Amino acid sequence: MNQKITQSLDKIEIPLERDVFLRTLIRELSGTLQDIVGLEEASGFISVVGQSMGRQINQDYKSALEVKKLSREQVKEVLVDLKKRIQGSFYVIEESQDKIVFGNHHCPFAEKVIDRPAMCMMTSNVFGTIAADNLGYAKVELQETIARGADGCKIVVYLKTTSESEETTGREYFQGL
Repeated sequence: MNQKITQSLDKIEIPLERDVFLRTLIRELSGTLQDIVGLEEASGFISVVGQSMGRQINQDYKSALEVKKLSREQVKEVLVDLKKRIQGSFYVIEESQDKIVFGNHHCPFAEKVIDRPAMCMMTSNVFGTIAADNLGYAKVELQETIARGADGCKIVVYLKTTSESEETTGREYFQGL
């Protein structure tokens, strides 16, 4: 009888595999945090994880490129590339000496990010940590996000303190020692 159950389970369609499971896990964890401690505190907890991941990803790219620091151009390319590798579709909308504006139409968390804006702290912290570590400073503004119902994301990474960056709501990141 066990063999019949196993055979029949092999043939049923269940939307469950590692990627979906892990994205759902993160969604439920962030949702629980948002419900229990509030969005701001949940974002703070996820920020800690994002910063740690940002440091590791930054080190992985620097090692692979065999550099001690990424140039401004490399930072921009790395931020797009890392999201591509995790099934995001980030691209550069515009850039100047003071900032880089990224767009995105596919969140790596896919539909699991909807109504979970705390999950966007992963992007903020990974982007901010990598930019600040290599360039000295970053402020990340999440202007539009899929999590908050937009069709896509618009993320501004300020590379210098300017009057424009000071007027925005975002998180600041500084180069570590």
